[in-house]
Amino acid sequence: MKQRIYTDTSVFVGYYDEEFSEHTIPLFNRLRNNEFTLLFSTVTQDELENAPEKVKDLVKSIKVENTEFIETTNEAVDLAREYITEKVVGQTSLADCLHIALATINRADFLVSWNFKHIVNVDRIRGYNSINIKYGYKQLEIRSPREFEKYEDERKTI
Repeated sequence: MKQRIYTDTSVFVGYYDEEFSEHTIPLFNRLRNNEFTLLFSTVTQDELENAPEKVKDLVKSIKVENTEFIETTNEAVDLAREYITEKVVGQTSLADCLHIALATINRADFLVSWNFKHIVNVDRIRGYNSINIKYGYKQLEIRSPREFEKYEDERKTI
């Protein structure tokens, strides 16, 4: 069974960002090769509303059969608010919390992000997962696109 990955907006934008593209483009190539199912949410859709056209075109380039669209639910909003109540992040990070909650509730195998301040951060990950466990959800694997690169075997025969 294919792994299901939830990507936040930073990953789409990272495709065209000089600092992040080296590791983001291979992830999208793997998505195009049908190696993963991409979980795409209403939150991501709303955040990309004002993105540059090339980012919107990137979203459109992903085959529908390789995606799963997920709606924001009251359950996700409640869980996102709980992350804030428990001070994993501050009030201004509700959208980031919604990404985490949606990935958690929809049982994503991974949440992938370039947001090191609010998401891909050891202390934050521990906080999110402690809340997830407290409310009966499984822990969420949170990673950067860099961790999805495939490396060829570099051993040489002498």
